[in-house]
Amino acid sequence: MAIIEVRDLSKQFRVARPREGARGPLARVRREYTDVRAVERVSFDVEPGEMVGYIGPNGAGKSTTIKMLTGILVPSGGRLTVAGFEPSRQRKEMARHIGVVFGQRTQLWWDLPLADSFTLLKHIYRVPDERFAANLGRCIDTMEMAEFLRTPVRQLSLGQRMRGELTAALLHNPEVLYLDEPTIGLDVVAKSRIREFLTSLNRDAGTTILLTTHDMGDIERLCRRVIIIDRGGILYDGDLERLKARFATERTLVVDLEEPAPALDVPFATVERVEGPRQWLRFQRADTSAAELIAAVARAARIVDLRVDEPSIEDVVLRIYAGAAKGIAINDPSPG
Repeated sequence: MAIIEVRDLSKQFRVARPREGARGPLARVRREYTDVRAVERVSFDVEPGEMVGYIGPNGAGKSTTIKMLTGILVPSGGRLTVAGFEPSRQRKEMARHIGVVFGQRTQLWWDLPLADSFTLLKHIYRVPDERFAANLGRCIDTMEMAEFLRTPVRQLSLGQRMRGELTAALLHNPEVLYLDEPTIGLDVVAKSRIREFLTSLNRDAGTTILLTTHDMGDIERLCRRVIIIDRGGILYDGDLERLKARFATERTLVVDLEEPAPALDVPFATVERVEGPRQWLRFQRADTSAAELIAAVARAARIVDLRVDEPSIEDVVLRIYAGAAKGIAINDPSPG
């Protein structure tokens, strides 16, 4: 049974605008209202233990969906359940089963040492002593937090604070964890540490994770399944590798030859660029394999080094948006 069930979920907001032609003080009184659809008839299921990327451009409806899943917003239509609860009607009961991390908002007490925030959350969620000690200890060890536990939150670096936010969201053993831009603004080391922690959390504890982010590196390293949303509706719901195979049809072979040479003439490939002994050969996945192309290049010249570059997930998503703008049907009905 799915731990998150979403059926025909919709949300619209009434937005006030000054009436056309109104000037001065009258502009504040004479307003007209427009209904804006932020989410429109979205449906998906998430199974226990899945880690799903929920991605889209600004204004696509990602955060609105998360707010409905957490009970912050009431849907305008459709239905949803999380861990058997209806979020907007059973928010208090559901709170013990979910954890939430918003990258630009905090659930920690700004002027208190980090450890004191954890103690307060222990009492708010009524976490038993033994469970609290075990969960906190695991987070401290895995994310290397011991050295700044007594530091006030306002003095923490962004990476340290985000590790604290993750810990705060996990102290009560939630079944579902929502992450909204969890690595925003972090350096490479901090991102890597948090990604490793999330991977181990999902693998070892079986925590279901729904991740929204603009960092495509997060998606590639953490998620097997992605849901792509735009203008309030789902464009794609399926396996990440299937997505790349379907839309990332071009690959690039980069070869370093023993000596500079003119552009190589080999079947099923086009030389895009030549810089001294290095050449970039573009080829279609459907036409030939990387191994066949490498063999053809080796017959034409001596190879010193090589690599195969795959299109990034960011490039793939941009192609999907371009296809959607042209009215091309791209949704994959099988979630994978």
